[in-house]
Amino acid sequence: METAPTEDALLGGRIRLLQPSRGYRVAVDAVLLAAAIDAAPEDRVLDLGAGVGAVGLCLAARVPGCAIVGIELQPELAGLAVRNAVLNGAEHRMRTFVHDLAQPLPPDVTGFDHVATNPPYLAAAVADPSPNASKALATVESSADLARWLGVAVAALKPAGALTVIHRSDRLEEIVAHLARLGWGDVTVKLLPPAARILLRARRSNTLARRTSSPLVLHRPEGGYTRDAEAILRHAAPLAF
Repeated sequence: METAPTEDALLGGRIRLLQPSRGYRVAVDAVLLAAAIDAAPEDRVLDLGAGVGAVGLCLAARVPGCAIVGIELQPELAGLAVRNAVLNGAEHRMRTFVHDLAQPLPPDVTGFDHVATNPPYLAAAVADPSPNASKALATVESSADLARWLGVAVAALKPAGALTVIHRSDRLEEIVAHLARLGWGDVTVKLLPPAARILLRARRSNTLARRTSSPLVLHRPEGGYTRDAEAILRHAAPLAF
């Protein structure tokens, strides 16, 4: 890591977060993804592409008792995720390890109630990668493309589990098509205007059944977050599908 990490806050100060001072830094996407995971106490949750652990930390703050496993490609970010778990008193509920999703998951990383993921948003063929190597790895598909990423995600779930994804809205049809081929065609989509993002929840089904949930409007016309967005981003409210 080129420079010392900064310490920042999420959920109105409920979460303390060490993250790189330059390169990829946590945005609201991680908080929204965590809020959309319909986890219960005692559930096991897998966070694919965990970064510095923001999704797991936000979920742990909202749902006491759930256990989170994070998988991250970059050792430096995974190391910060481990430190962040300790910093927030969640080390007994969170563990993060380094793994390339192009390779099979370890045999004990399976049977999850929920998988949450914020995959790299850009396909390598169309991306203009950041000159910062860490940010480029976080934002542009590399060893594992979107199809591989989703395949790993659903394979780690229990048959009755749920996959929650946040991604670019212009890749929605691609995501739905991949999930349908994998047998996870029960899909609910939530738009996040004005951001060009979607949240998607998928469950196992060999028949495509696609629904659109009411959107979560993030910003007021005059500026600032809406009341609903503020409740999620500042006060740890769940995001209802």
